Amino acid sequence: MTRFFVSPEQMQSQFLVLNGENAAHAKVLRLKAGEQVLVCDGAGNECECTISDVSPNQISLVVNSRRESSSEAMVKASVYMAFSKGDKLEHVIQKATELGAYEIVAFPSKRCVSRPDDKSLAKKLERWQKIAASAAEQSGRGRIPQVVVVSSYKDALVRASNADKAILFYENEQATTLKMALSDSRYSSISLLTGPEGGLEPEEVEQAKSYGLSVCTLGKRILRCETAPLCALSAVMYDSGEF
Repeated sequence: MTRFFVSPEQMQSQFLVLNGENAAHAKVLRLKAGEQVLVCDGAGNECECTISDVSPNQISLVVNSRRESSSEAMVKASVYMAFSKGDKLEHVIQKATELGAYEIVAFPSKRCVSRPDDKSLAKKLERWQKIAASAAEQSGRGRIPQVVVVSSYKDALVRASNADKAILFYENEQATTLKMALSDSRYSSISLLTGPEGGLEPEEVEQAKSYGLSVCTLGKRILRCETAPLCALSAVMYDSGEF
């Protein structure tokens, strides 16, 4: 069933209207009166609707039923990724959304090569959120993950530590595996933090420990900065029963 996202405010009415990009998309799909569509508020709620009227600039809908989205993961997984070069973060945002991430958080660290200023960061954040929205629509999500930027590594650690379980991945860790970290207790929320292309400084790892993060390995091989968060997220989804 074709899926559209609208604001939570628009979802309150018994009669909905699709306009702008949604109407243009509906036109491309050649939707007609009488067809069924799914409308989501991007926060985990959805309506099954019938198209009542199609005009050049808008699509009118009648709400048949409302429900919570059944496609959202039970565990709230937050992916924390250090700023990276090129479009690597865009790739992670898209794929993490498909895998079921609750949110994606970008942060600076000492070895980050990419350090966008406030002006460019605002443009990037707008683009990143659109990528998340597109991926959520394509993958059948009922919620659009928020893409968040924090201003410092410390802020990322403080924020990440609020989850039931918070894990930092470090290439020089050998003793603690992700399987070990996930099996020591149950969790309904989890933070997964990975570094940039050059990895994290040893003192940054110690700082993470001081904020209560567990430090884990993702195996004997060195993973690229865009591979590590997706690998960790996939493992969490498997461990929580999503796969």
